Amino acid sequence: EKMNSTMSEEPDALSVVNQLRDLAADPLNRRAIVQDQGCLPGLILFLDHPNPPVVHSALLALRYLAECRANREKMKSELGMMLSLQNVIQKTTTPGETKLLASEVYDILQSSSMSDMDNVNEMNYRRRKAQFFLGSTNKRAKTVVLHIDGLDDSSRRNLCEEALLKIKGVISFTFQMAVQRCVVRIRSDLKAEALATAIASTKVMKAQQVVKSESGEEMLVPFQDTPVEVEQNTDLPEYLPEDESPTKEQDKAVSRVGSHPEGAASWLSTAANFLSRSFYW
Repeated sequence: EKMNSTMSEEPDALSVVNQLRDLAADPLNRRAIVQDQGCLPGLILFLDHPNPPVVHSALLALRYLAECRANREKMKSELGMMLSLQNVIQKTTTPGETKLLASEVYDILQSSSMSDMDNVNEMNYRRRKAQFFLGSTNKRAKTVVLHIDGLDDSSRRNLCEEALLKIKGVISFTFQMAVQRCVVRIRSDLKAEALATAIASTKVMKAQQVVKSESGEEMLVPFQDTPVEVEQNTDLPEYLPEDESPTKEQDKAVSRVGSHPEGAASWLSTAANFLSRSFYW
C-alpha cells in the first residue's frame, strides 16, 4: 500500500481520460463537455500521449461526443483536432483498432459541415486515404448490434465495457441503455461470437445479435453456446478504476453521472484543471 501523502495525489492521465470517457458515454453530458473550456483541448492533447491506452480512451470519448450533432462543428474547429486525428491515423506505431477509431471520428467531424454530395465524395476520398494509411493488413470494420439481457444500470454497463475492451479487434461501442443494446464496431476478421463470449463471461449478462430480415423486421438471433477463443488485448491496463461500485439507480435507463449533473460539472472542472496545469509533465 502506498503511504498517503499529505498533499492530495494528482490523478494520472489514464484515470482522467477514462473518467472523461465515462462522462461522455452518457448523452446527457455531451453538450456540457464540449462547451467546457478545458476538456476538448485536453482530449486533443491526450491524442499525442505516449501511452496507447490513453490515446484509445481519448478517441472513445471523442467518438461519444461526436454522436451529438450539435457538438460536431465546435469539435471540428477546435485547434489541433483534425490534425491530431490525422497524426494518430498516420503514425506507424498506432495499433490497428485505434487507427480505425480515429478515422471514424475524423469522418464524422469532416462530414459535419458539407452538403450531402460533398459529403459522399469527401467520405470516399477519406476512406481511400485511410485504407492507404492502414495498409492491406487492416480489413474494413463492421458493425454488430447486440441486445444484452441484464444491461440495466451503469455498473452493468461498466462490466460490459470492461469485457469488450479486452477483446483484440474491438474498435468502438455505443450503449443504448433504454433498449438494452450495444452497437459495436469491430475489425472484419473478428467473429461476432467473441463479443457474446466476453459478455457471457460477466456471468450476469447474455448477448443476442440484432439482425434485420429481408422485410426490414428486426430479429434477435441467439449466439451458439460454444465459447469462442477470444484473443486478449494484452497491452491494455485495467480500464476502470477499481474503487468504483456504482449503486443501483432509481431510473435504470439513466447512467450514474447523468443522474447527478452537478457531480458531472464538478468533475469536469477538476479534469480541466488537471489538464491545464500538469499536461506536460
